[in-house]
Amino acid sequence: MKQLVKVAAALVLTSAAVAQTSQPKHPKKKPAKTTTAAQIEQLQEQLRRQQQELDTMKGQLADRDQQLSTATQNTTSAQQAAADAAAKASEAQAAASSQQQQVNTLQQTVTDMKATDQGLQETVVANQAQMRQELESPLALHYKGVTIKPVGFFAFEGVWRQRSVNSDINTPFNTIPLPGANEGHTSELNFSGRQSRIGALVTGDAGNFKLSGYFEADFLSSGTTSNDNQSNSYTLRQRQFWGKAETASRFAITGGQMWSLITETGLSTNNATEKLPNTIDPQYMVGFNWTRQPGVRLQQQFGDIKTGLFTAAIAVEQAQTLSAGVNGTAPAGYLFQGAGVGGGLYNATASYSNNVAPDVLVKGTLDYPHAHIEVGGLARFFRTTYNPLTSGNSSTYTYDTTKQLKDTKTGGGAFASVRVTPGKFVTLAVQGLAGQGVARYSSATLSDVTVKNDGTLEPIRHYSGLFSLETHPTKKLDVFTYYGGEYNQRTQYQIGSNIFGYGATSANNAGCYAVAAVGGNAATDTATNCAGLTRYIQEGMIGWTYRIVDSPKIGRLQYSMTYQYIQRNLWSGSVAGTTVPNAPTGPRALDNMIHVGMRYYIP
Repeated sequence: MKQLVKVAAALVLTSAAVAQTSQPKHPKKKPAKTTTAAQIEQLQEQLRRQQQELDTMKGQLADRDQQLSTATQNTTSAQQAAADAAAKASEAQAAASSQQQQVNTLQQTVTDMKATDQGLQETVVANQAQMRQELESPLALHYKGVTIKPVGFFAFEGVWRQRSVNSDINTPFNTIPLPGANEGHTSELNFSGRQSRIGALVTGDAGNFKLSGYFEADFLSSGTTSNDNQSNSYTLRQRQFWGKAETASRFAITGGQMWSLITETGLSTNNATEKLPNTIDPQYMVGFNWTRQPGVRLQQQFGDIKTGLFTAAIAVEQAQTLSAGVNGTAPAGYLFQGAGVGGGLYNATASYSNNVAPDVLVKGTLDYPHAHIEVGGLARFFRTTYNPLTSGNSSTYTYDTTKQLKDTKTGGGAFASVRVTPGKFVTLAVQGLAGQGVARYSSATLSDVTVKNDGTLEPIRHYSGLFSLETHPTKKLDVFTYYGGEYNQRTQYQIGSNIFGYGATSANNAGCYAVAAVGGNAATDTATNCAGLTRYIQEGMIGWTYRIVDSPKIGRLQYSMTYQYIQRNLWSGSVAGTTVPNAPTGPRALDNMIHVGMRYYIP
């Protein structure tokens, strides 16, 4: 293209030069025409040829311009097409990327669905297994809106005692015989299944309240026809039967027959957490504080067990006054208890006190992960109706029978316990009780009161304590030892030369070590010739429990054995004409016992 332009420019310049040549500025002598014309013609011919070439080149140039335009248009079209193609390619790429993302998402979704499906399958299998487990081995039974959990065990138990107390597997500690009684010279061996237990815990959620009820029964009771001759017929008795309501703020009220608030608990003051000695003897241990009786308990919890769970509780419980222990001749014109009457629901062979008010107990507990502490107190009220004493001497009393007066004495005391678990292999605990008229709450059941010289009652000062060491050498084996003691203070009075009261120095202990005639009346011999009342009774026990099977599914099978040594010391009294050890400890009764047991606890 550029070359054509240059050629055209050259032709124009040539034509201009020829024109100038044909028109000279100054007239000259004309050359020969032939030569000049020939040159002109020659030049014109060249010019024509160049013009033709130029036209040809212009035509070619126009053709090329047309081709160039066409090529440019084609290029523009191609570029547009390329741009369109690139856009489409970009769209296709984006679509492909989106499709790839969708594919990846779909693949992830499929993977997740597979995992979910696998999880669902595993969950379904687990749920089916759990449902099958719950159907075949339910943790509890469901009735309407409540859950029922059975409790209980089946027991074979036995006891051997060196000196007989004519009892089953339970031990009436305050009747350990001295040599002056026939039982002090003979042993006894008894087998029993009567401590087997049945019961259930019933729970329900009422929204604002959590409700629970519990009952428990065994066969440690006897009817008038019960015996061991062939097929015994011992009767079912009520151990516990209570109901409880608890709010979300952890306030609870419990009512019914239950362990007394004085009984050590394992957590707070909650029912069903009582800490009992690991003994087969259903009278438990000397020095252990407890009763099971009707009452109402209110409790409120504060805090948590990590930083300190504090519980405050108060209870009113059924009162009962144990026998008025008296040595010597005491005024007799009083009444504080009586036997059950026909037509009533009390036992005609048992004595029941005429109570003026229930026993009132308060207790505070503090719980930490490895410690439980209790401190409490109780108040008791003893009422008697009596004829006032007008005169009295060593053996004869005169009363004003035209008058009946009432007198109420108050008693009570304080109690405490501490239980620590320094490690998983050992637990240490100690508990104690001190007060006046509180002996009923200790296992030996010593007297609560005695009689004053005016015929009214006087609460007896009482102390008791129990030390516990429980070890767990292996997962299946427990080895434990306990020591407990109870003391009743001497409480005596004098009218004239007559000395009387609890542990009076006038008590005749001359026959405590005398050998009674075989077949004689041991009770009479003991009462007449060994009248001293218990000053201090102590018991040491060591034992073990081995769990052969312990499964939450099938229950627990365990064997147990305990050895107990009991020593009952009487208050010193009159031993005229004898050499019986008397002062300062008084006569002493000893007994050795071995208990064995096998129990199967339902899961």
